[in-house]
Amino acid sequence: MAETVEQLRLHMEQAAADEDYELAARLRDRLSILRSLDTGAESADDTSGLTRQQPGSMGIGTSRQRVTPPPGWKPPPKPDLMAKRRSKK
Repeated sequence: MAETVEQLRLHMEQAAADEDYELAARLRDRLSILRSLDTGAESADDTSGLTRQQPGSMGIGTSRQRVTPPPGWKPPPKPDLMAKRRSKK
């Protein structure tokens, strides 16, 4: 695995030196994925099918499309519209 990572790093640096920034970015992402793998070296050799999780509409790091409240959460009571408002002085 270390040889693969080193080869990718050298290839990425060469692509950046040749001003092929799209290729350098793809190689950087593959390097990042390889470094974050906790599996054995056999499965890390083939990185062609690796992809990162795409962020959902709720933000980075989630693929949930809707907000789900935590268990036991109750919405706060609605304010009384007939109550007197105090002005700030």
